[in-house]
Amino acid sequence: MLMFALTVSIFAYAQNDADGCKDHKLLTRLENFNISDCSENYNELQLRTSAGKTETKEGNLFFYYYRYNFDAGVKMKSPFQIVKNYENAVVKNGGRLIFKNTNGSEGDIEATLYLSTKEKEYWIQLTRFAGNGIEVEAFGLNVLEIESMKQEVVASEMFEKINKEGFIALYINFETGKSDIKPESQPIIDQLAAMLKQNPTLKVSIEGHTDNVGGDIANQQLSESRAKSVMNALISQDIDVSRFKSKGWGQSKPIADNNTEEGRAKNRRVEILKQ
Repeated sequence: MLMFALTVSIFAYAQNDADGCKDHKLLTRLENFNISDCSENYNELQLRTSAGKTETKEGNLFFYYYRYNFDAGVKMKSPFQIVKNYENAVVKNGGRLIFKNTNGSEGDIEATLYLSTKEKEYWIQLTRFAGNGIEVEAFGLNVLEIESMKQEVVASEMFEKINKEGFIALYINFETGKSDIKPESQPIIDQLAAMLKQNPTLKVSIEGHTDNVGGDIANQQLSESRAKSVMNALISQDIDVSRFKSKGWGQSKPIADNNTEEGRAKNRRVEILKQ
């Protein structure tokens, strides 16, 4: 269950939202905006990921159309302010801005953001801006929920795969830009430790990989530190250090397309190789 809501700005819940409409559980609203329309269904959403490229995703799609409350008596916000508020909220919680354009005409103003939790991936799209290009009278918010890539592995399956293929790729969640293993990935570490204890002659190389976001040197260092973090977590479970090697490959060995978020997620992995 999602345990937090992203605070976009100081907000006041409006008294005249459209019937049945309320804010998405992930995002609070901008102050002085009411929901004039909303919907929820399983659908496709076309997302702009760069100036000349779009990607189509599918999942549970929430749509909200926010209109400025002119009775508030305060200055309206610019497209830049609205996008920046959402960007700050998402980045603060480990997500990132994928694309934004706040300087075009009404039809060109758009932003795409991405956030992943252990339960779901969220694609957030700001679109359908209305106003004079400087002040925003209304805008659309799409929130697409996709079930996160989950990996439930047990020790016996790990050993079988390593014996058959020589390695296993694990998707261990780390703190953003760091080598700290997130608590939700502890079961993977525990099963890996159990596999090593059940097979005391097995020696492995723990090898870290990243996507291509960031520089080569930073990604190389990050992959090395994450591999060592996994190794140290296993050593802490009374497995002899002599059974391990660790190595980082940075972004040099992708297994999927780094031009898509799904591809980048697959490339951020730790491989356990039989020695």
